[in-house]
Amino acid sequence: MLDRYMLLSSAAAEIAGAKNGVIALTGAGISVASGIPAFRGMSGLWAKYDPEEYATIEAFQRNPAKVWVMLKEFKEVIQNARPNPAHLALAKLEQLGYLRAIITQNVDGLHQEAGNTNVIEFHGSNREAVCLKCGGKRASGELDLAVLPPYCNCGGVFKPDAVFFGEPIPWPALSRSREEAYNCRVVLVIGTSAVVEPAASIPYLARRAGATIIEVNPERALSADLFLRGPAEEIMPLLVDEVIRQT
Repeated sequence: MLDRYMLLSSAAAEIAGAKNGVIALTGAGISVASGIPAFRGMSGLWAKYDPEEYATIEAFQRNPAKVWVMLKEFKEVIQNARPNPAHLALAKLEQLGYLRAIITQNVDGLHQEAGNTNVIEFHGSNREAVCLKCGGKRASGELDLAVLPPYCNCGGVFKPDAVFFGEPIPWPALSRSREEAYNCRVVLVIGTSAVVEPAASIPYLARRAGATIIEVNPERALSADLFLRGPAEEIMPLLVDEVIRQT
């Protein structure tokens, strides 16, 4: 078995050889170190709120006031979160000219806050809310949450501009993600189990187009060409440092 340094060196060589041909697929695991609980770990927020009662579009439509109790708490978690070393490492990789795009399943906006500029938000964003009646949007920070649910001036209910279970992935995000996958040379899969479709297909679309899959996770989740075991906030800075060393 290759030791960690050899794996880092091999992964860095793939990235260095794919100048501006690298994309990243990120999931909840990359934001855990920022204080945002991973859904699949069922810890923190998700131990308190049953996802079937609070995270489906049917639940929201049935009782938006109830769901907004959870959303208000989650909003506070996101507002207090800051980019961690993994987010900053991806921003550095873009600045160096290697990372072309990030496809994120997260709704926290931390990639943009870290400095990445081409971020495809596969599941939308909790930093904006959309009125279900008129379609108007408002920054989440501008919502008055003293009374729940928050209402638009038109009388419609505001919902976070994020994809709930039971809602389709926005076509622009899906289309752009597939285009990036078909045209990359390396795909970094970071902090995601990559089991929920259609996001789970992204790495394999890239592989069929000839790309190398590099996975960064505490435990192996997919059939990657190179697997770097460990938390993203530990591995990603080491990987970027090795890319810099090789160039």
